[in-house]
Amino acid sequence: MLQNFEAIAEGKAKAILNVIPEHWRLNVAIPTAEKQRDVTGHYIQQFLTASEVEITETDAVGILEHTTTGKWSARDVAEAFCHRAAIAHQLTNCLLDIFINVALEHADTLDAYYHEHNKPIGPLHGLPISLKDQFHVRGAETTMGYVGWIDTFEGQKRTGKERHFESQLVTDLRQLGAVFYCKTTVPPSLMSPETHNNIVGYLFNPKNRHLSAGGSSGGEGALLGLRGSPVGMGTDIGGSIRIPSSFNGVYGLRSSTGRLPYERTPNSMDGQESILSVVGPMATTLRSLMFVMKALLSTQPWLHDPMVIELPWRDEQASWLQAMVEKLGGSEKLSFGVLRKDDVVLPSPPVRRAIEMVVKALENAGHEVIEWKPPPHSRGLDIAIEAWMYEGGEDIHNAFGLSGEPVISHISRRYGNKPVEQKKASDVAANNIARRRYRKEYLDYWNSTANLTHSGQPVDAFISPVSPYGGTKPNTYHYVTYSTIINVLDYSSVAFPVTHVDKNVDVVDDGYVAANPADKQVFESYDPEIHDGSPVGLQVVGRRLQEEKTLALAKVITDLLV
Repeated sequence: MLQNFEAIAEGKAKAILNVIPEHWRLNVAIPTAEKQRDVTGHYIQQFLTASEVEITETDAVGILEHTTTGKWSARDVAEAFCHRAAIAHQLTNCLLDIFINVALEHADTLDAYYHEHNKPIGPLHGLPISLKDQFHVRGAETTMGYVGWIDTFEGQKRTGKERHFESQLVTDLRQLGAVFYCKTTVPPSLMSPETHNNIVGYLFNPKNRHLSAGGSSGGEGALLGLRGSPVGMGTDIGGSIRIPSSFNGVYGLRSSTGRLPYERTPNSMDGQESILSVVGPMATTLRSLMFVMKALLSTQPWLHDPMVIELPWRDEQASWLQAMVEKLGGSEKLSFGVLRKDDVVLPSPPVRRAIEMVVKALENAGHEVIEWKPPPHSRGLDIAIEAWMYEGGEDIHNAFGLSGEPVISHISRRYGNKPVEQKKASDVAANNIARRRYRKEYLDYWNSTANLTHSGQPVDAFISPVSPYGGTKPNTYHYVTYSTIINVLDYSSVAFPVTHVDKNVDVVDDGYVAANPADKQVFESYDPEIHDGSPVGLQVVGRRLQEEKTLALAKVITDLLV
């Protein structure tokens, strides 16, 4: 007999599948990971029409070139992505909700507007956008991965807000013309670099189904990797946008605190403001990130969210960078730091190879690369962990307790199976002081690189692993410092794909002696045979609130990797 939480979870999982039209349901057995490791690309294409493949493999900017000029109807685009997302879910369990009829009705409204006015309703007219199941959207449910949130509003019953409440970001995107059609799976609490919940289970990477899709925006990463979405919205408190972007071969922006609206969006440990979660886009191309960011900032989100800084999109940063690149024939050059390893863990062989690929590409193009030797990142991680434990995990355990569901193993590793003693106000103050001092020390180090560059100016950005892993087997992602340090510093960061694991090149050094237990865990978790073919990405990190420049620098790098 099913326990109550199991019955509720099973009902929700079935409801997702039941929404999918009969003719979109797969009538073939899905092969095992051993027989079909990668279900992206040609594999998923077999279930689509030629027209659907064309639409869904066009990036966001390309889609908008068609929908805003009337060449493609919003309905045709929405229907194609609804179909591909439905297949993606059947292959990977990447969704926690899909609302096809709502999406098609909205698309019809957009088409009617275009036909009447002969112009788009906004710059994102007819663009399908997927949402991490943390954002509220009218007509849909938000579970945030908790069984206890099913058929409720954030765990509370009969509030009148169920399916009627909307996050400010979603409202802004809707105003711009976006079409919402699905919400993607997350780990409950969002505090995990892997995605697993008691509703739809563990999320494997569609490009290598032996491995994790990452987290906590893992559903977004998997759906984008399967091209079931052109753009998705995620959040990031310790790498939750960048890790799944890296693992699934897509792009993700971790914006600085206060750049995009978080208003009316639920979160774990609300009120903890030492290390804030931030909103950011994920996409199949870099130019899509740029376009969506520019569009979102055009809505003046600071007028609706008191935490957003009044800082419009700055085209001049990208223009200045382009001018710099064009002057490379002379004395002008860009300068980058490169972090090959932090003070604790050596990245696995494919990540190290990706770093060398980027360094070589930059240097061959005439750019300057220096070694990045900042203050110890382990100190920054200690600050983050302290902040995440201010209230002892009470919020998270209360949410699990709503249904009596068991705590997911990756969550219990940090938060245990019950709350612990909360920190005192003096502890919080001390941690905030430690964070401020650490940021100042890091800032001073960054500025000091002016003594090492040919220009006499500090480096423009630094290149770093997002993760030491070239993909992870289930429940083996332990070391989060490479991504989390950026949250501690509140820097802008863009995750971008570089290469894939090659078992014949990325071999294990059998003579390597691990420096510590964390280093040993990363070293032992890598298996060239299992990891073969998995995407490997890095991040380019800019200073705080330099999203435009960091995106432009990412373009410089990725253009050189083509």
